[in-house]
Amino acid sequence: MVKKGIKDRVAIIGCDATKYGELWDKSQFDLLSEACQGAIKDAGITKDEIDAAWLGNYYFFTGLSGTTLEDSLRLEGKPITRCENYCASGMDAFRNACFGVASEVYDIALACGVEKIMDQGGRGLPGTTIFGHPVLPRPSAPAIFCLLATRCFHEYGWGREDLARVAVKNHENGYYHPKAHFRMKITLEQALNAPMIADPLGRFDCCAVSDGSAALIITRPELAESYAHADDYVLVKSNSISVYTGTPWYWPDFDFTHAPATAKAAIMAYKEAEITDPRKQIDLAEVHDCFTITELLNCQDLQFCDRGKAAEEVKEGTFNWDGETAVNPSGGLKSFGHPIGSTGCRMVQEVTKQLQGRAEGRQVPNAKIGLAHNLGGAYAVCSVTILAQRD
Repeated sequence: MVKKGIKDRVAIIGCDATKYGELWDKSQFDLLSEACQGAIKDAGITKDEIDAAWLGNYYFFTGLSGTTLEDSLRLEGKPITRCENYCASGMDAFRNACFGVASEVYDIALACGVEKIMDQGGRGLPGTTIFGHPVLPRPSAPAIFCLLATRCFHEYGWGREDLARVAVKNHENGYYHPKAHFRMKITLEQALNAPMIADPLGRFDCCAVSDGSAALIITRPELAESYAHADDYVLVKSNSISVYTGTPWYWPDFDFTHAPATAKAAIMAYKEAEITDPRKQIDLAEVHDCFTITELLNCQDLQFCDRGKAAEEVKEGTFNWDGETAVNPSGGLKSFGHPIGSTGCRMVQEVTKQLQGRAEGRQVPNAKIGLAHNLGGAYAVCSVTILAQRD
């Protein structure tokens, strides 16, 4: 039996996202409605043409089922599936929607994500330390990722300035994006002198809590010709997901210098998309910079540079928006914050608009192939999506 993937069998014909931030005056239903209605309008369809939908969200207070989307969009009883897979929930929703379309079970599908966290109050992510194993304790998110930074400082000789350069780069990009939570430039000194959160991660090394939603409309390429983006729809070349342990600190052989889930997902995605030299072939990437150390390791695990060289490449400008491989030209999670279930869908729609030449922030020159990387949990769940301009 010939194994079939989704390469060139799914086309993105519409997408949109809300502004991200402290959206006190809007509920998750308001945000979903805004993003989905925007994507529907962008595709030039009506909501009645949607055959099925997949929704990414993580927290129970945002919603526990597809009814969160139904109560936002009123799809009148059509199938809606909620996806929860840590911080990769949004891109997993997109992945499953792609399967629904590629299998020809559905002609048009909606993939979306939303999270409404700010209303919960408090510091950091709600429930981080109480979810999970009843005996083996779970650290906070900054405590989980500071383990990576500490080990990489030891192994690679990196320091806090290397982390700070990532923050400066991404805030510089986010300054130009109208939908970013934080539209401000920062200096290296500001990043280095910010309060410590989890040594060696300071305030500007950590992405913020935020509210927001994003949505995409997909169909098959042969049907895409009939819709608004007939001339510039975007092809899905691959979408892979990899899952490893949720408690790496209990694994004696875990080296804390890379995320195995990212490395594995990238290998699978590149194989299906026929990418043999990621650094040369990928024009831009929206990667999961929940912490500055994460972006450095993502660039290595995604094969944009050799192990131990990411900090040097950032310093040299390789990953600037107009560099050799643009990384987080939107400003990333550092500028948008991280409403868990929506982030993956936001990344995919950012890459889509870049490839169409209509980026809402900085436009990457001559972008033809793009990558979105969504990482969840204790660097445990990774989804990698590769998109390209239509043939």
